[in-house]
Amino acid sequence: MSSTTSPFPDRIELTGEGLVLRDWTEADLALMPALFDDPDVAYWTPMVSPFDEAAARARLERDRQMRAEGTVILLAITEDGHEPLGEVMLRRAPEGTELGYAVGPAHRGRGLAVRAVRVMAAYAFEQLGVERVILELEAENAASVAVATKAGFSLLDVPLIEGEEKGRPYTLQTWGLDRAPVAG
Repeated sequence: MSSTTSPFPDRIELTGEGLVLRDWTEADLALMPALFDDPDVAYWTPMVSPFDEAAARARLERDRQMRAEGTVILLAITEDGHEPLGEVMLRRAPEGTELGYAVGPAHRGRGLAVRAVRVMAAYAFEQLGVERVILELEAENAASVAVATKAGFSLLDVPLIEGEEKGRPYTLQTWGLDRAPVAG
């Protein structure tokens, strides 16, 4: 991260696509396990498992630290600014501006991830001035590939990312969405 990168604001609330993306609060801690203590979240994401209230508190504290450092924003996905239904992430790194998401099992199938990714991408383009946002996904994660496609991302012709998380090897594809050209 370069020293010219400015930190994110202390508070962020983004609206659009019928959603309100807002900061996580202490009031959300008791609700987070129902969203993230899930086999799919455990398998496809780096979130800890089991995900209990202690894990929620640690995540909230780490979120605040990373935001202060200007590297990551984690926002609760809501429809009305109240009950969290999932999470959307923006991570600034040397390799690009990456988005990520997780939706609680009771709230899947409603297009929440697609809409949240579009809202967060718009924030990255309009407020941060980035030219491209990326998603790093396993090809076998059909739900995430569908989100990428529906949100307008294209598979990029870049090397695969290989690694291991929680004792499981993975191979990630990189999907990209470019800023729309300015009319003029």
